[in-house]
Amino acid sequence: MQFEDRVHKFEYKLNDTDDQIIDYILENKHEFVNKSIQSIAADLYTVPNTITRLSKKLGYDGFSQLKNSIKEELDSTKAPNEDSSYYFIQKTFELIDMERIEMTAKMMHDSKHVLFFGVGDTAGFCEMMVRNLRVAGKHSEHHIHRHEMLYLLDQMNQHDVLFLISLSGETPQVLEMAEKAKQREIPIISLTHFTKNSLQEAAAVNLYCFAPKKIKNGYNITDRTPVMIVLQTLSQVYWDHF
Repeated sequence: MQFEDRVHKFEYKLNDTDDQIIDYILENKHEFVNKSIQSIAADLYTVPNTITRLSKKLGYDGFSQLKNSIKEELDSTKAPNEDSSYYFIQKTFELIDMERIEMTAKMMHDSKHVLFFGVGDTAGFCEMMVRNLRVAGKHSEHHIHRHEMLYLLDQMNQHDVLFLISLSGETPQVLEMAEKAKQREIPIISLTHFTKNSLQEAAAVNLYCFAPKKIKNGYNITDRTPVMIVLQTLSQVYWDHF
């Protein structure tokens, strides 16, 4: 996984000092890979342990792996086939954060009520999750009609959970539900394509897959396999723990 992707994936763990180190790395990649941790720490007026901690927050074993990984990125000349299902699936597995998945499963288990919502092709995944939770004895709901969703949200509060699926993160109907949930202080879980978007900014917990939008002859042929991978992983964790 590329350095910038790791920063996005684990941004919920990062503090202001981490952000300063990341900015330094992004602005000085070629110099960074040839410097010692002591030299970098001196440049940043910090201590080596702070850089080591950041490396581990980003999923590296330590500073050496962080530096070697960035060096490999700089040296790499072979571009992956970024339009293949294999690439999308591989990227999705890289994006799965088991700590986040387990947190999400616990949020759903501890909530009084889980409400799923998605429009178009994602609605089927909401129905699937309702069935998957039913297996473990957890009641949840999914509705496709706007007025039914708004009615149910009016009955919910901070002890419930709203799970929203939108690959773009910009679907107007989904964002309307997110805004309503925020007004009522209902925790939101989002599942979107791995990009900055309005839905992830509104959610308390962000889950990501890698499913960039693809259109052919006017039809949306976006690969939905990555969505299934994330939701199946979440379901398996829920079944195993609860």
